[in-house]
Amino acid sequence: MRVPHLLHVFSNFVPTGPELRTVALIDAFGDRFRHSILSMDGRTGAAERLPPEADVTLLPSPPRAGSLATARRLRRLLAETAPDLVLTYNWGAFDMLLAARGAGFRRLVHHEEGFNEDEAESFKMRRVLARRVVLPGAHRLVVPSQRLRAIATGLWKVPEEKVRLIPNGIPLDRFTPGERDPELRARLGLPAGAPVVGTVGSLRPVKNFTRLLDACAAAGEIHLLVIGDGEDRPALERRAAAADLAGRVHFAGYQADPAPWYRAMDLFALSSDSEQMPLCLVEAMASGLPVAATDVGDVRAMLPAEQAPFLVPVNGAGTAGALGGRIAALACDPETRRVLGELNRRRAEERFAFAAMCAAYREVYESALTL
Repeated sequence: MRVPHLLHVFSNFVPTGPELRTVALIDAFGDRFRHSILSMDGRTGAAERLPPEADVTLLPSPPRAGSLATARRLRRLLAETAPDLVLTYNWGAFDMLLAARGAGFRRLVHHEEGFNEDEAESFKMRRVLARRVVLPGAHRLVVPSQRLRAIATGLWKVPEEKVRLIPNGIPLDRFTPGERDPELRARLGLPAGAPVVGTVGSLRPVKNFTRLLDACAAAGEIHLLVIGDGEDRPALERRAAAADLAGRVHFAGYQADPAPWYRAMDLFALSSDSEQMPLCLVEAMASGLPVAATDVGDVRAMLPAEQAPFLVPVNGAGTAGALGGRIAALACDPETRRVLGELNRRRAEERFAFAAMCAAYREVYESALTL
């Protein structure tokens, strides 16, 4: 029996949300498909997480020579690799979407995950128009959030029947509630009795971790644990060295398996300017942690109603202080933390199971293969 060939195209294949979800799906699909992965900028750090037995080929990135020249090179790549289905991810892979459409390729599924800082507050009209022209020609547009579905059908004019909402899912048995880990806290230099707020993510501008540091400075004698790495780390370390935070911020760097690190936290915080359906929030919920967060993307819809008082709007300079107030309120109230943590775990079990996500993606891909 011939195994269908899936070509995945990313702006970069680094270990963040959609890339790690793709790694997990490749593992879950087993030998149902074979895969090729194209990183447009050549970065392939997430490949280290691929299962060794998976049939996956990493393709060389195309030279960057302007959209038309790149599109011609990508058409040649399509001819050479002969995929049965092309899967593109976010704006950074749009050149492949253009190339495939130009070559008359019909088996296309595009994934939109969210926006960087250049579109966190407003959309670039050139990109809006391009999406209006190109996306309706794909078999499906897959999005993880209600907000993105509304943008796709409203702003981008993609027909409703072509947009598929698939919430992110995680292996719930790996992220479980339990007693905080005193040994891990001790290794990190966290005082035994200090409330610890944690956060997980790529340290880049749209995540606005500077806001979280400012919030923790305003929240009193709590400690902040930061799991992740990225371009903003040097600036964040300088901010953490200031007198109002010195000794209270702990950078643990990128962790391939973040599950144990949630056990070092008493509560979880999200400080982003823009999100859709953050995977780290699902992981924190499954780990039984209460949450304080900016009210962005689908964060409010993901959480139970009881969490609403601990969400703050993004409204400029006052956001950090408001978030700090919510963090302080949770830090000094163990009973509220316990109740919210239990509710968050229950919501994760109800809505964000890994098996359900896998089944939904497989259905979309197999339906495209029948064209």
